[in-house]
Amino acid sequence: MLASRIAAFPTLSVGAFCVHTGAALASLFMKPTRHDVIHRCSTWEDCARRQHGDESAATGTLFGISLSSIDPKAANAIFEFFWPYALKQGWSDIYLGSPVPGLRDWRSKNPGITVAQYVRSQRQGLPLDPQLRYYFKKGFRQIVAIKDNYFPHEPSLDVGVLIRGRVPLSGLSFLWKRVPLPWLQRMKKLVFVCL
Repeated sequence: MLASRIAAFPTLSVGAFCVHTGAALASLFMKPTRHDVIHRCSTWEDCARRQHGDESAATGTLFGISLSSIDPKAANAIFEFFWPYALKQGWSDIYLGSPVPGLRDWRSKNPGITVAQYVRSQRQGLPLDPQLRYYFKKGFRQIVAIKDNYFPHEPSLDVGVLIRGRVPLSGLSFLWKRVPLPWLQRMKKLVFVCL
């Protein structure tokens, strides 16, 4: 499966590896998409499936097929690496399908409350669900849709949340396309401040 993801969109496949052992610590796989297509998809498989027009970079929109990490620093390194590249390529929006692993336990304690109320609940300005909170801190702050039977995940009761993040500073894409990538890479700390 990893090989097919890399083969489909090699420039949108990013990994972080241990400098000592070469072991994979984190990976991010994405594909180009369009807003209308991603909104019509009812499952993660629909979102991740290669569709006509996916190869068009003109959309400015990506779907994050998967983000896996065994090391938080490695996940941060992936985002730090990718943001300048995304600016250079003109990407502005990234959609993710997120599980909501706290949902099952929360529903057992709050049977009268809807899934939507849980998904949109916050504590101290951050999402109540730990996975949504993680993505919120990475800049994925817009809840686009809550989807039943999105993917099999027992703690989430098979519910998935389609979220969207903006690539920091992407509103100036006309400028970033003209700036050399090494300059954008030097600016990556500024990009993180904008999250």
